[in-house]
Amino acid sequence: MHPSVLNVMATLRERGASGDVVVLDDAAPTAAAAAAQVGCEVGAIANSLVFEAAGAPLLVLTSGAHRVDTGKVAALLGVERVSRATPEFVRAATGQVIGGVAPVGHPAPIRTLVDTWLGRHEVVWAAAGHAHAVFPTSFAELVRITEGTAADVG
Repeated sequence: MHPSVLNVMATLRERGASGDVVVLDDAAPTAAAAAAQVGCEVGAIANSLVFEAAGAPLLVLTSGAHRVDTGKVAALLGVERVSRATPEFVRAATGQVIGGVAPVGHPAPIRTLVDTWLGRHEVVWAAAGHAHAVFPTSFAELVRITEGTAADVG
């Protein structure tokens, strides 16, 4: 198994997460691809999007059916601007590559916002450190294991 996935698995265990990592047959770098493979609505996929906010990484876990309003997020955080991070910035902040960024398992804590729209689904699926790995969770558990803040990000 990929080292990033093993790291995410260990972090999930440490934080008392209830779901087990599932290795997919095909890569799932998008919410639509992940939803098709796990058999859920695209809105039940937690996209892990990394932004740069005042020079620091910001992880926004948003519903696959929802777009992040960066102006709204910037206002919520009290910063001038929030911008999409470069692949290099994402890798440095998370230790993972775009398309498989997990909500946990990063080298250092990352400020995290969890889209309240995810609360509409009993089961939410999130990436597990690689484009071929996901895990089931819930909105409440995502907020808890990431020490994130529930927010309307759209």
